[in-house]
Amino acid sequence: MTDRDETFDRVKALIAPYNPNGVALTDATTFQGDLEWDSLTVMDFVASIEDEFEIIITMNQQAEIETVGQLVDAVEELRG
Repeated sequence: MTDRDETFDRVKALIAPYNPNGVALTDATTFQGDLEWDSLTVMDFVASIEDEFEIIITMNQQAEIETVGQLVDAVEELRG
């Protein structure tokens, strides 16, 4: 398993409480369209990602992240 796969699995586990409809998660899954998240859910989720990975995701970065795959890539980049 690659580091990215591990990060994907950890992100997937963090999404689970915010995914009551059980949407299948792939790199292409969108937060707004597929998961139907509102801005409050996004803020709560971002806080959990930041805590889990000990990173800070700026507002500009958040605005560019639309899919699970983009988030995983951003986490990998921020973790260095």
